[in-house]
Amino acid sequence: MLGICDIKGMCGCTEEEIDAIAMHEHVADAVASEMAFYLINSDDGVPRIRKIIIEDIEMAENLGHFEQVKKLKGVLKHFVVSHRDYYQRKVISITH
Repeated sequence: MLGICDIKGMCGCTEEEIDAIAMHEHVADAVASEMAFYLINSDDGVPRIRKIIIEDIEMAENLGHFEQVKKLKGVLKHFVVSHRDYYQRKVISITH
């Protein structure tokens, strides 16, 4: 039987990225892992996850949770760097 660590490890996102999705969607980590897997493997999934993290940052700012803001900004930075190839493909497809 797979545990939550196994499930999180198979989806292509970090634990922090999964946590951000879970917080945004108000779902359990296992469900957020499935969502992350689906999104990462869909054409528009990377920008959708990026948007989720940005919205989590905005919510934390509005609530005055500045430690959470700092953490989520780090998650966003890591996510964008980790999926740089997606953005490079988009630039190439636009210019050709």
